[in-house]
Formats: sequence, C-alpha cells, structure tokens
Amino acid sequence: MAATTSAATTATATPRFGRRFFEGLWRSAGIQGVAFLVVGAIVAGFGPASDASADAVAAFYTANAPRLLIATPILALGVLNLVWFMQAIRVALAAVGLDGWGAAGTAASAMMGGTLFIVIAIQAVLAYAVAGDGNTAVTAGLNNLLVAVFVLSSLPRAMFVMAPSFGFWRAGYISNTQFVLAVGLVILGVLGATTWIAGTVWAPDAAFSRVILPTLELVWVVAIGRVLSRVPSPDFGF
Repeated sequence: MAATTSAATTATATPRFGRRFFEGLWRSAGIQGVAFLVVGAIVAGFGPASDASADAVAAFYTANAPRLLIATPILALGVLNLVWFMQAIRVALAAVGLDGWGAAGTAASAMMGGTLFIVIAIQAVLAYAVAGDGNTAVTAGLNNLLVAVFVLSSLPRAMFVMAPSFGFWRAGYISNTQFVLAVGLVILGVLGATTWIAGTVWAPDAAFSRVILPTLELVWVVAIGRVLSRVPSPDFGF
C-alpha cells in the first residue's frame, strides 16, 4: 500500500508538460527548424538571378506572390527554431563548464536570426506590395538588398556552426574527425561571404551559395542535434 501511494505521489509530482517535455522540445528544435526551412524553401523556390533585369525581377515577385507569402511564416518558424536550438546547446555546454562557447553560439544565433529575418521580411514586402506597384527600380533595388544580406548572413551562419562544434569537441562529445569536418564547413561558410562574381560559379545565385552551403549547414544541424540528444541532461530551468 505504501509503495502504491509513493508511486502515485511521484506521478502527480511529475506533470505531463514538465521539465522533460520542454527539454525535449528545445533539444529537437534543430530538426524542427530544418524541416520548416526545407518546406519553406520548396514553397518559395528560387528568386530571380542576380543579373536579371528590373522588369524580370518585378514579374517574378508579382507572379509568385501567393507562394512567397505562404513561405514567409514557414521560413520564419524555421529560423526561430534554430535560435531555440542554440539555447539548448548553450545549456548543455554550461553544464560542463564551457559556457564561453555557448555564449558565442548565442551571439551567432542572434546575428544569424536577425539577418535571415531581414531576408524573409524583404521577400515578403516585395511579394505583398512593392512588385505590384509597378516601380521596377525599387523592386530591383530591394531584391539586390535581399541577395546582399543573404550572402553576408553566411558569416554568422559560419559562427553558428563553429561555436557548438568547438564546445562539443572540447567536451568530448564529438570525435576529432567530426570536428575537422565542422571546421571545414566553417571555412566554407566564411568563403560564402565572398560570392559576389555575377555570372560565374561564385555568384550569389550560383549553386554554392544558394544550395550547397545551406544544405551542408542543415545537415550539420541534424548531426549536432543527434549528438545533443545523447548529451547528459542538465537542468533547463523548467
């Protein structure tokens, strides 16, 4: 009878939506973010080329406004989940005395989130109002700003990869080989900020900048999320 009472008390004291539930959400936020970003990117599709004419840019945003606006909240949720994911990483690193790398990751995620939200907002503005107003010069200018901000976002994205990778390596959570691969991705991310040669493989709208680098970064998020799922559970404060 006493054992039954004790078990009932323990079950009552552990709410269904308690610490473990929210910790699981934070730790899986990386995978959730990847899912939102992939779906959002598929819905939005690729924008006009960097050397497209002003009329072609305006025509693209006018013709594709509905799907671009549908993609806007999906992409925003993806970025938000990545920011939450970094906070889960910071807590895990703080638990082993490596909060310096966790703080660096938090700063990188804030910068990355800010720049990507600007890209998403500009795209939404173009689709919602500007392109349909007939001012092709303004439309082309905003599209160029969108491209420039996305290219520059590769720097905080590189730091987003670097901070947890260094922290997890120092903590012994990833191997030397995994660390070397992560460093290689960081180098590629930094190089991504130099893709300014229009009409070449090193253009802002070429495969490296638009597809290869973002895909590798999303693969890294999934991989580091799997590592995080095996890290001993600290107190997330819930």
